[in-house]
Amino acid sequence: MKVLVINAGSSSLKYQLYDMVDESVLAAGRVERIGMDSSILVHEPHHTDEITEVSEILDHTIAIRKVLDKLTDSEVGVITSTSEIEAVGHRVVHGGESFKNSVLVDSEVKSEIRRLFELAPLHNPAHMMGIKAVEANMGNVPQAVVFDTAFHQTMPAKAYMYAIPKVLYKKHKIRRYGFHGTSHDYVSKRTAETLGRPLEDLKIITCHIGNGASLTAVQGGQSIDTSMGMTPLEGLMMGTRSGDLDPAVVPFTMMKEDLTVNEVNSMLNKHSGLLAISGMSSDMREITDGMEAGEPNATLAFEMYTYRVRKYIGAYAAAMDGVDAIVFTAGVGENSIVIRQHVCEQLTFLGVEIDPELNKIRSKEPRRISTPNSKVEVLVIPTNEELVIARDTYRLVKEAKNV
Repeated sequence: MKVLVINAGSSSLKYQLYDMVDESVLAAGRVERIGMDSSILVHEPHHTDEITEVSEILDHTIAIRKVLDKLTDSEVGVITSTSEIEAVGHRVVHGGESFKNSVLVDSEVKSEIRRLFELAPLHNPAHMMGIKAVEANMGNVPQAVVFDTAFHQTMPAKAYMYAIPKVLYKKHKIRRYGFHGTSHDYVSKRTAETLGRPLEDLKIITCHIGNGASLTAVQGGQSIDTSMGMTPLEGLMMGTRSGDLDPAVVPFTMMKEDLTVNEVNSMLNKHSGLLAISGMSSDMREITDGMEAGEPNATLAFEMYTYRVRKYIGAYAAAMDGVDAIVFTAGVGENSIVIRQHVCEQLTFLGVEIDPELNKIRSKEPRRISTPNSKVEVLVIPTNEELVIARDTYRLVKEAKNV
């Protein structure tokens, strides 16, 4: 079975086509600047170099049509007909309390995703556009949705409830949901495989650190706490997101600067974090270069970032009454030697000891970077959220066919 995985944004779309016989990626790519006359399609077939095409792509339906054209193209395509694609899997950011697992798309599922628009106004509407675009181009091909929040639905109430009037939870479902669940789920399972130990016996802290970042306490294979909250704004300091702050900062800033709700929301999501503190970039590579060049604001941004990661690791070790493994993943976690070093060198109270030479190795395979004497295993495991979506989609479609 061939499965097309789609991650639709408001003006972009990423895709990968899998052959589930061996879980190989036949092609991948992205469409950017959807809605403009200078949209960009980048197509990366497995058998040749990537190609880039600039054209007018006014909506997601046209974007999917362009993707299908490339997948079936006589020169750069990887299949002869779209009929070879037997299922499509979508990433959906917010599943609320409604979805604890991945599901096949039907009218009820679509209605519920629409109802959840208010919890993820920047994401869920875009995912729905992706679903509708596939329907318009591929008819009744089975579609599945895999939710970022689903993995965290195992959190106990003591972890997900906020200490605010309970009526707000009952009426509006204001609570912690957590995100990056597909990634945290994948790397925790890969940790158990790498260590050769049963997942149910392990206490793991997974550190998904990219432009967006979150940590999760995974005990016995289940999420028991995570740093992001009702939205992806809470938790760690990120590329452009503030992360944790005193809630009173919001009304105080609105009053002093005469800001609207939308303006302060934009400030906290798009103009804060590393970008705000460094004054130069939201990219950790540039922050690190600035720090090494002695730039004080870059140094402060870096120190704030690593300090907050360590704080959450300490908190989650306490929440689980111990930790067996700390895992770094995602763009920064997988690639930044200096981030891993600075985070781990002040975790000696946990018995963490990393090997500087192992930490310098770059690889696409899971690897230990801790010493044999370390009381906590420290690993770097590349995440693969698209593969999880493909696997869930494949499983759901197979199960539906066998009913």
